[in-house]
Amino acid sequence: MIAPASLAAFALVALGMVLTPGPNMIYLITRSIMQGRLAGFISLLGVILGFVFYMLCAAFGLTALLLAVPFAYEAIQWAGAAYLLYLAWNAVRPGARSVLEPRSDLPVDGPGRLFAMGFVTNLLNPKIAVLYLSLLPQFVDPAQGHVLLQSVVLGFTQITVSFTVNLCIVLAAGSVAAWFAGRPAWLKAQRWAMAGVLAALAVRLALDRRVA
Repeated sequence: MIAPASLAAFALVALGMVLTPGPNMIYLITRSIMQGRLAGFISLLGVILGFVFYMLCAAFGLTALLLAVPFAYEAIQWAGAAYLLYLAWNAVRPGARSVLEPRSDLPVDGPGRLFAMGFVTNLLNPKIAVLYLSLLPQFVDPAQGHVLLQSVVLGFTQITVSFTVNLCIVLAAGSVAAWFAGRPAWLKAQRWAMAGVLAALAVRLALDRRVA
């Protein structure tokens, strides 16, 4: 089985990634503010299904196939970097609005669409792709045996950490948005801070190279 120290280290990696602004966080905050906590929670369930999908891919070796094909791996890297830069630009472009700013121009979606959009948003999330494609395999030790079980345990650890943090985001989004509503300068600072983090992640992802 996985050593407790390795499991704790992976949990910290998962915590750091979920706390970094990205597509999942943006989507959950937007829906929670616009349609309420229930809509945010339903969206979160879709996000969790996306995590399960990636976990099963990692557990059954599909990630190893992608890692063995340099072009496929690099395509994911560049696509993810481009997507993060797109999100960064949307945060600071002229007329842009903070994800914490209430909006009335988005359509109200039903439970099915909320769940599906949460799922799709997570599938297209480059942070999660990188986590499962390159980071999770590094914490699996074949010498310990039960590689499949190790992958599942690591996956559920990541899912638990992400669910807990994202649930807190869903529950607090409305209150945080209300605080920011009367502080335009803080909203602007939040947009630029998020754009900076997303751009830095994009550069790091684009420049990352595996050790042969």
